[in-house]
Amino acid sequence: MELECYPMMPQPPDLVPGRQSRNWMDAFASRHPYRCLPLTMANTTGWEILCPITFTAEWNGGPSQDDITITPERPVPNLKHIVTSHFSRGVLTMHPQYLFRTPPGWGLLAGGSPNHVKDGIQPLTGLIETDWLPFPFTMNWIFTRPGRVKFEKGEPFCFITPIEHRKVEQFEPVIRSLESNPSMHGQFEAWNRARTDFNQRLAAGDPEAAKEAWQRYYFKGEVPEDLGKAPETHVNKRRLKGPRIG
Repeated sequence: MELECYPMMPQPPDLVPGRQSRNWMDAFASRHPYRCLPLTMANTTGWEILCPITFTAEWNGGPSQDDITITPERPVPNLKHIVTSHFSRGVLTMHPQYLFRTPPGWGLLAGGSPNHVKDGIQPLTGLIETDWLPFPFTMNWIFTRPGRVKFEKGEPFCFITPIEHRKVEQFEPVIRSLESNPSMHGQFEAWNRARTDFNQRLAAGDPEAAKEAWQRYYFKGEVPEDLGKAPETHVNKRRLKGPRIG
């Protein structure tokens, strides 16, 4: 399957596979957040579009386009082709500068890079029907309060993930008691016992628990007490392809 990427300018922003690392995750003791598989998998399930310049944007709280001031670190020709105040009311608009085309039935979920935190501004998320749309989309951020934010060159400003969006409509949420599924109930109870025991041993200074540091059932695709294994589709690392010239 191909995600076709048509540049809208001679030197479009870099498009790279989602990267696992986050500054705030690095800052934790022993980099604890990287033990959370859902976090790292989300970080790498898609492609980042990287900011081609460093700039600051400041919003004074007003409702008009002119109430956002954009200042590049260095003079940039055609700055509005990269970033602009287009929608007003504290919305900052950035241009990925690609026209994307996905296979029939697939769209792109576009938003901020997962778990990439910016104080004072929030990425907006859109689902685009890129299997037919003949023009590019924009990436928008909304200020959460008046103030100034900075985007660094090489920082992800947009994150795209292909999604077979029409199939989502086939799902129907069904609420059932856990006891109605004996197999799942047994696995949960076994996990709960193992989790409680591990935490108690860790709190008591048990050397084996301290050496293990954290339970790895989910990371390794295992369940306790030989109750089974995760399906072969389980992964603990995502490696997406980088773009090629076609």
